[in-house]
Amino acid sequence: MRRVVITGLGTINPLGNNVEESFSNIEAGVNGIDTIKSFDATELKVSLAAELKNLNLEDHFSKSDIRRNDKVTLYGLLASKEAMENANLINYEFDPYRFGVYFTSGIGGLITLDEEISKKVKLGANRISPFFIPKSISNITGAQISIKYGLKGPNTPIVTACSASTNSIGEAFRNIKHGYIDLAIAGGSEAAIEEVGIGGFQSLRALSTETNKNRASIPFDKERNGFVMGEGAGALILESLEHAKKRGANIIAEIVGYGTTGDAYHITAPDETAEGINHAIKFALNEAKIEKDKIDYINAHGTSTLLNDKTETLGIKKAFDDHAYKLNISSSKSMIGHTLGAAGAIESIITIKSIVNNVCPPTINLNVKDDELDLNYTPNKAYKREVNYAMTMNLGFGGHNAVLIFKKYVGDLDVK
Repeated sequence: MRRVVITGLGTINPLGNNVEESFSNIEAGVNGIDTIKSFDATELKVSLAAELKNLNLEDHFSKSDIRRNDKVTLYGLLASKEAMENANLINYEFDPYRFGVYFTSGIGGLITLDEEISKKVKLGANRISPFFIPKSISNITGAQISIKYGLKGPNTPIVTACSASTNSIGEAFRNIKHGYIDLAIAGGSEAAIEEVGIGGFQSLRALSTETNKNRASIPFDKERNGFVMGEGAGALILESLEHAKKRGANIIAEIVGYGTTGDAYHITAPDETAEGINHAIKFALNEAKIEKDKIDYINAHGTSTLLNDKTETLGIKKAFDDHAYKLNISSSKSMIGHTLGAAGAIESIITIKSIVNNVCPPTINLNVKDDELDLNYTPNKAYKREVNYAMTMNLGFGGHNAVLIFKKYVGDLDVK
């Protein structure tokens, strides 16, 4: 079995258009949520979202590229470009058949779906764009990344709703670990802040209808009442340790464990026994070959819904026993909202940066204590501590649970 390391990171999200800007704002507890500006939401009950900021796509893409690609793909290409550059792979002569792509989306090109179906209703099916299908399908971002960089290894988008990019990173990790490939770009992208996306989740009563941005996405707070939609993308370069050392790559961290389960319970609600979460955590710990007390920090799914935060807390307690109370836990969604299929990748990057910087980011606007939720959710202010092992976890509609464990890289030595 080969060791697998992280050698490149890239992201675009509501708190930054690159990794360093994003983590600086995450650590500072900046709130990326605000009134929806990308479309007129006055007829909806939901008025807040976590949108991208200070981004002009024409600064990065030709008008033709913008016309032929949904925003979900353009966001993924931007994150991937930063990750490839960060890993010094742009001009490196790799074996293209040993470089995999595990890049996904929870929903795909929702903006395109909405636009073209509306066009069909108004003008007829003959007026649908020839780019409708390739712009909207969930695999196309990974396909465009592979085309741009000539990556000819397995190109496998794992579509598991809000755990999609967590699973994608996990599957890339396993394929490198077991020797099928040497490198992979893994992650996810989402661009669902538009009328159908907001309206659909609003109808599910999943979204917060709060109008105060500081009381909307409040994971683990007693007054939580739904999540806030976010958007963006995250990309990670995974590489076998041997391959990374051979080419002199800068090794950022190591990935050592992956656990995934299915609840087999309900299409949207988590299993309230939290056994699926419990088992996913334990499977990841077993693969990492570490005891539970080695984990220092957990970047939780933490959606700010009543059921998720309660069930996730129970799953952590079941898996970690007394050590659950010694962990720092936080939800990045308090700042960047819920980026759906991109959440796992963006939050993995935040988790890795937590290890590198020895800091646990906060859960902001956590003000009202819920007696059922009694763990340390790192309220309102980042906490400095040595972070050698950190875990991130995401849960998806349909009962998908996915957990990743990252480790501080210290060469060929084990972390003490």
